[in-house]
Amino acid sequence: MALTRTIRKTVKARIQADDGFRYALFSHAVEVMLADDMATAKSVLKDYIDATIGFDDLATESGLTVRHLKRMFQPSGNPRAAEMFRVIGILQRHQGIQLEVSTAA
Repeated sequence: MALTRTIRKTVKARIQADDGFRYALFSHAVEVMLADDMATAKSVLKDYIDATIGFDDLATESGLTVRHLKRMFQPSGNPRAAEMFRVIGILQRHQGIQLEVSTAA
């Protein structure tokens, strides 16, 4: 368990310090979600939220409770699509970015 905490702290510090890493991580989370890897998407988004906006501010902006948001991003969580896209929209606004979806050949 100590190793996991160290990795989480390292990732959090890097998210907070490196704009490129933060944007790439957010983009990756959305990409894996669209590729039907919700377990990875939820894990990455949980770390991302914790290091950026935080669950308290996200709850205020989304109208969802902190408890509900944290449950959404647990491994056993089963978030509704509308809630996930609401969260992604808030995270985009918070970071001042706009993700675009395109097809790959």
